[in-house]
Amino acid sequence: MSVADWIVLVVTLVGIILYGVWKSRGQRDMQGYFLDNQSMPWYIVLLSIIGTQASAVTFLSAPGQAYTDGMRFVQYYFGLPLAMVVLCITFVPIFHKLKVYTAYEYLEQRFDLKTRTLTSALFLLQRALSTGISIYAPSIILSSLLGWNIYLTNVIMGGLLIIYTVSGGTRAVSYTQTFQLVIIFSAMFLAGWMVVHLLPANVGFVDALQVSGKMNKLNVIVTDFDWKDRYNIWSGLIGGFFLALSYFGTDQSQVGRYLTARSVTESRLGLLMNGLVKVPMQFLILLIGALVFVFYLYFRAPVFFNEAQVKKVYKSEEGAAFKVVESEYNRLATIKQTQVKEMAAAIKRGDETAIASSKVALQETEKASEETREKAISLIKKADPAADTNDTNYIFLHFVVNNLPKGLVGLLIAIIFLAAWGSIAAALNSLASTTVIDIYQRMYKKQETDGHYLQASRLWTIAWGVFCIAVAQFASQLGSLIEAVNILGSLFYGVILGIFLVAFYCKRIGGNATFWAAIISEAGVIVIYLLKIVSFLWLNAIGCFLVIGIAAIFQLMMRNENATWMGAKEKTKR
Repeated sequence: MSVADWIVLVVTLVGIILYGVWKSRGQRDMQGYFLDNQSMPWYIVLLSIIGTQASAVTFLSAPGQAYTDGMRFVQYYFGLPLAMVVLCITFVPIFHKLKVYTAYEYLEQRFDLKTRTLTSALFLLQRALSTGISIYAPSIILSSLLGWNIYLTNVIMGGLLIIYTVSGGTRAVSYTQTFQLVIIFSAMFLAGWMVVHLLPANVGFVDALQVSGKMNKLNVIVTDFDWKDRYNIWSGLIGGFFLALSYFGTDQSQVGRYLTARSVTESRLGLLMNGLVKVPMQFLILLIGALVFVFYLYFRAPVFFNEAQVKKVYKSEEGAAFKVVESEYNRLATIKQTQVKEMAAAIKRGDETAIASSKVALQETEKASEETREKAISLIKKADPAADTNDTNYIFLHFVVNNLPKGLVGLLIAIIFLAAWGSIAAALNSLASTTVIDIYQRMYKKQETDGHYLQASRLWTIAWGVFCIAVAQFASQLGSLIEAVNILGSLFYGVILGIFLVAFYCKRIGGNATFWAAIISEAGVIVIYLLKIVSFLWLNAIGCFLVIGIAAIFQLMMRNENATWMGAKEKTKR
């Protein structure tokens, strides 16, 4: 990066930190540290919810996801608006009425301590693992730009985030997320505009969309039903609905956002607006990736987008063979440049025969390029068996660093850091609040001062931060980070949601039945995932229904056993 880029990057990040510290002054107790004394207006709640969900993974990995697989990933969010309506009707008024710090406090009142503790533990495990992945995402940037060791970069990035979160609490997280999102949306709009601006003079936005569509990158709606297909309208509407319902209704990192609102109405407004904003927002982010794909048809793409890894191969014994494969890939790229121009010209003429012919030719060359790329990847793996051979997370970063003007590169890198800081800070805050409220205070230190619990909250924030850094060290083997985070969530969210739905709607089912149903269901979900029976989005619905069904059966068995025991007791008396 240039000096101008570094200035923009540093000024933006330091400004955000100072703003957060200034906003968080005056916090002296847990009510202020975790809930900001329930003083947030709905628009701050909205932006905080979006900022918590939209991590660096969203802005770094989502464009790469569209580049490689098209825009069908957006269907993952189709169930979200309906989930927001359900939450506003059920979850929000209950949580506000009970005046809880965490969502899991309610479960002890409804069931018992062990069910509350189990649910808290499932959340802590899932959220800590996901946060580790989120720490890895911005570390990729520093590692690629500066050539730093990725493991050391994870430690540095995680350490900065711990300091940022410990010093601020919920108010710093919420208000800085608001400021961050303004910068993020502005910068992403500029990035999208620059993709089109950098295309050849005779290729406009509509032309780029038409080419992208012909190459099957605008596959927003997929109606074919397939249990194993990760992204189609059915898995998005049904599986996505249950995932969103669990994430926003039972994940403390999100529940903690709308519990800070001034009232039930403010919480509801924030959630409903999130349902309206999130789908088009994700659509536009993915659209940038589809446009970047067109850009690299007109201009040569690298055989592998992780440049740091390519440099390592050059220096290895496989360097000579890799350069031969790279030369072949570049030759095919030159052919694609001619073919895409022919396709664009045919589209402008409206010549359907020429369009079909050029499409087939371009797809065949693209297929040959992918086969050549696979050879390059195999050489990378041979040169370094520990190498991350999935470069989806580097595609958008490569475009930004190598094609955008000075200053804008620094701004785009800054927004990925800002997105990371907002979501990770909210996650660490929720991990600390759940640990202190649901485990530490409830089971170990019941009668301490607010000052003691505030200090414990900060110490637990540090402890969870260290754990998440450790998780980040293994994230390089997970492939597309945006998929990895959602798969991980789907392994737990359905079961957690099932516990809450039993609590809300199945009043005759008790804690023992729910507790054992949750354990069995979680084991079942993991087995289904490992056997690859269905795609991961369906695990959310499956886990939820397993808990409800098994809990109902267990409760019936327990009731029958009690009835049999009471009958036997009566006979003995006679």
